[in-house]
Amino acid sequence: MLIREKYLSLIRDFYEETSLIKIIYGLRRSGKSVILTQIMDEIKRKDIKADHIIYINFESLDYSFIKTAKDLNDYIKGLIKDENKYYIFLDEIQKVHEFEKGINSLRITNQFSIFITGSNSKMTFLELSTDLSGRYVSFRVLPLTFKEIVELTDTKKEDYKKLLFDIFEWGSLPQRFSFNNERAKLNYISDVYDSILLKDVVERLNIKDITSFNKILQYVLETEGKEFSANNILNYLKNEHHEIATDTLYNYLEALCSTFIMNKVYRYDVQGKSILKTLNKYYASDLGVKKIKTNSKEINYSMALENIVYNDLLAKGYEVYIGKTKKGEVDFVATKDKEFKYIQVCYTLGSEETIEREFGAYDGINDSYPKYIISLDEEDYSRNGINHVNIFDFLMNDTF
Repeated sequence: MLIREKYLSLIRDFYEETSLIKIIYGLRRSGKSVILTQIMDEIKRKDIKADHIIYINFESLDYSFIKTAKDLNDYIKGLIKDENKYYIFLDEIQKVHEFEKGINSLRITNQFSIFITGSNSKMTFLELSTDLSGRYVSFRVLPLTFKEIVELTDTKKEDYKKLLFDIFEWGSLPQRFSFNNERAKLNYISDVYDSILLKDVVERLNIKDITSFNKILQYVLETEGKEFSANNILNYLKNEHHEIATDTLYNYLEALCSTFIMNKVYRYDVQGKSILKTLNKYYASDLGVKKIKTNSKEINYSMALENIVYNDLLAKGYEVYIGKTKKGEVDFVATKDKEFKYIQVCYTLGSEETIEREFGAYDGINDSYPKYIISLDEEDYSRNGINHVNIFDFLMNDTF
């Protein structure tokens, strides 16, 4: 089993904390439950009694009787035998009605270290904002990074490019690497997204027009990395005989993001040093969704590479924006710990025209923050203070 140390190292400081709920959230099948299991394994190694570790998976019918906050509170308190600390692990807690009230009831006893997982960002940012405001820490789990996949599959350096192209096509959900043939991988990815549609989109977000929802997802995926235009989508739907209201469109786009199928990326005005809320872009959380939700048989490798760089920047802990400049834009502005980095992504710098275009994107940016071009090229094209980085050097480097 791949130990996801990147996440465990962030969560460990809170293992013994009873005043803060630990929330682990992200796309379905991205590895949240595995991380929960790994946390339990580490706690067990501290010689904690087994009956002081309580685990409930709400996907299991064994716990279908826990429907409300009171059910949750009563069931867990019924398992308590003494005044010592208990460790509570609640997997996919969003299935319980008003679960946040039940969790808060447990938290105030100061006897429980509570860990929860969920597959919907509304759980984290909206429902918890009242009962648990300021009383939780959250950790978003992403599908596997390239470096994690190398470790999982024991891929040698000479096979990095082959692995990258495999991720372009099939994505990086952990369990899909258990399947060797294309039909099994395709079925698995389809099942994951069918589960998201049924459990998160239909049941939880109450979106009934799945045909229009899928049409919007298809359009966003096929225009990924381009500036978003509501009118373009509405016209596309009209041509497909699926007219919807503008408000409905924005609700569906929000659903794509709150279920972590897509990430919305805002623009950053490099000159004005401010975040802009218009003309944002969308990137897929996992590239495998394109395999089942688009009509294209050909992979756009340039776009896939840009998407992987974006996802890897998130995994490295950066906040990521599209950079707006006087001349145009820079692919990404990545910020962490009050430091900024500018990043251009190019599949290959195969011609002088391409080199001039990619390096020229930085013309007019006069601050001293580092500037990068990331591509598949092994030759170093760095010049004029702009660093050229090979994609594998970037993906395998935790400290970029």
